[in-house]
Amino acid sequence: MSGLLDLLNSPMGKQIISGVSGSTGQSESATGSILSMALPVLMGAMKKNVQTPDGAAGLMSALSGKHNGSILDNLGGLFEGGVDESVKQDGAGILGHLLGGNQANVQNALSQQSGMDSGSIGQILQVAAPILMGVMGKQTQQAGVSDAGAMNGLLGSMLGGESKQNQSLISSLLDSDGDGSILDDVAGMVLGGKKSGGIGGLLGGLFGK
Repeated sequence: MSGLLDLLNSPMGKQIISGVSGSTGQSESATGSILSMALPVLMGAMKKNVQTPDGAAGLMSALSGKHNGSILDNLGGLFEGGVDESVKQDGAGILGHLLGGNQANVQNALSQQSGMDSGSIGQILQVAAPILMGVMGKQTQQAGVSDAGAMNGLLGSMLGGESKQNQSLISSLLDSDGDGSILDDVAGMVLGGKKSGGIGGLLGGLFGK
């Protein structure tokens, strides 16, 4: 599986960038730049989810259910006339569960990196998050992923396609304690230090509807 940058450079990726750009009022170049930095951060958080049985089950359930990739079947319709508010609310929920209390810090860091205001970045991420989940849903089906190990490998292969500059950015955003381990810090962000329920419970609450 190719990396996220390859996805964004593909015809579908360009359609996504164009659609998100039109929905948020930002230029396509600025939107593409934000997505190329932000999507790997979200995927890094997803990768942490599959490190526990509950987390893997929650993510797999989401990707085989609500986020099975059907959102990608009619991207033109999704963006035509503006993205539906329910999609944005879904995106806000995904961001909240993946990034937790660190969402504002991530948006501020992306703002400093790009020069775009944090609020506009938040709008871009709200629209992009359900689409990213859809992409993962499609890839899960195409790759025949059926267990946590295979999902971890799929996420790793997509993140592995990132440039060194983007990997460095992911580390700077997520490795808050400077120990070199992104996943440890994603765990702290998503779980908030609480073990009860776990990420599987969080995802079950978000995606089980």
